[in-house]
Amino acid sequence: MKVIDLKGRTALVTGATGELGRAMVRELASCGANVAICFFTQEKAAQDLQAEVEKEYGIKAIAVYADVTDYSSILKMKEQVGKTLGHVDIIVNNSVVQYTWKSVLNQDISDYESQLNSCVMQGVYMTKAFVPDMVAKNYGRVIAINTECTMQMFEYQSAYVAGKRGMDGVYRVLAKEVGKHNITVNQVAPGWIKSDKYRDADGSEANLGQDFAYIERVPMERRGTDEEVANAVCFLASDLASFITGVYLPVCGGNVMPCV
Repeated sequence: MKVIDLKGRTALVTGATGELGRAMVRELASCGANVAICFFTQEKAAQDLQAEVEKEYGIKAIAVYADVTDYSSILKMKEQVGKTLGHVDIIVNNSVVQYTWKSVLNQDISDYESQLNSCVMQGVYMTKAFVPDMVAKNYGRVIAINTECTMQMFEYQSAYVAGKRGMDGVYRVLAKEVGKHNITVNQVAPGWIKSDKYRDADGSEANLGQDFAYIERVPMERRGTDEEVANAVCFLASDLASFITGVYLPVCGGNVMPCV
């Protein structure tokens, strides 16, 4: 039986101290990958996560700062990672600027700019920084975290959806451009996922009032978990997905379904 084996690979996760980012780091490490843990403000959390995965899985890791909306900052991060972990085989573009959702009429223009920079331009900057080395090595995995909201377009989501739909275009075009170099480019699109902040101190799931209305729409009648999203990332990062590229993969229990 084939398993996901990332031994000998190096992965870099942006937004790695966030709710989903932590799970991605842990699952990539559990599959044997060395991991660069990219943080913006949560240095201590990144260092703790580094110590955790190194001890638990015996891999190498580094906690490294980067502002993903600043190309020069990404280049500095690449230099630091290279000195410690070497060539990066897998990039997971997970970071996004958080903001308060409002109607189009009330949403501040700066919120649209922040989503453009953290969704679209992050992808462009990370591509320019890391993909040339993948081309030279004739191997690479580019994975971006999108959202089910891209297909829903509900009220108050305009800035978020605009950024995520924009990044979708960048990654699909990139998939066509770099496929000949044995580089795959895919997107994972989570639904409303249960992560650490939705769990009680004893590890059980907190009972949230909003759950019911959301779950009513989900064919699998539950919310997904951070580990299930991370599993999709690890699959797309592995050789099991060597002929899969240009994909927008919802991890949402069927709440949205791309169709032909």
